[in-house]
Amino acid sequence: MKTTETPAPLPAETGATVSKVEVAPARPAAEKKEGSLLNVFSHGMLVLWAIMVVLPLLWAVMTSFKDDAAIFGSPWSLPDRLHFDNWSRAWTQANMSDYFLNTILVVGGSLIGTLVLGSMAAYVLARFDFPGNRFIYFLFIGGMSFPIMLALVPLFYVVNNMGLLNTIHGLILVYIAYSLPFTVFFLTAFFRTLPTSVAEAAFVDGASHTRTFFQIMLPMAKPGLISVGIFNFLGQWNQYMLPTVLNTDPDKRVLTQGLVQLAVSQGYKGDWSGLFAGLVMAMLPVLAAYIVFQRQVVAGLTAGALK
Repeated sequence: MKTTETPAPLPAETGATVSKVEVAPARPAAEKKEGSLLNVFSHGMLVLWAIMVVLPLLWAVMTSFKDDAAIFGSPWSLPDRLHFDNWSRAWTQANMSDYFLNTILVVGGSLIGTLVLGSMAAYVLARFDFPGNRFIYFLFIGGMSFPIMLALVPLFYVVNNMGLLNTIHGLILVYIAYSLPFTVFFLTAFFRTLPTSVAEAAFVDGASHTRTFFQIMLPMAKPGLISVGIFNFLGQWNQYMLPTVLNTDPDKRVLTQGLVQLAVSQGYKGDWSGLFAGLVMAMLPVLAAYIVFQRQVVAGLTAGALK
């Protein structure tokens, strides 16, 4: 067996040309200084933005534990003691407990329906080619750009003719229809990034389309489901226009309607501490949901870019 030997380098006196290894020049000091200044500027803007967002939230929480005299006398100081009676008064006398229950029923039912129907529609649009596929997909995209204010009057008459006006389930159906376009648009792009080999292996093993979707593809799409679920939760929890038009029964008001009613009634009575307590009650579920699922939201938003 022959081996290839590396020839010895020629001596310098033979006149042979020896190749030189080019070393990359060091970065100029001006360029390093410019990059460090850019980092300081970007970090400074992030810190400033964080202060602008966090400071009003902390001030609202702090104010909710003050009495009315302390709110107007020393608005920036810490409370002398924690006035928990503000929270109990807002929870019982202002009927915040009823508004919370109605909101949880409406948002919980609409969120489940939106994720189930949206994921099934997005899976079909992303995985199957059939006549009208692109047309249906662009219809959902068109639904995202359609102003909801233009549909309030006909929507009111449609819901009224169906006997769903001032009902919890009627508001759930409207929320589902309102959230489906964005959900289908988001999940369609996400399902396209999932590998098809797993689904093909399931089909070879005899699994049906329904079983493949619910037991294989849907668990793989968990980051996308959590991300779009958080966005829908925020939009449905803070929704005010639709329940104001379609839900005029005082006993079935949701949280946003209750906060407006609380602001009007407590504003005339001068109970500003109870108003701030109700405001913080409405913010806490949204903040808690984002803090708990923060990593999943970031993973779902960046999963489509990684293949």
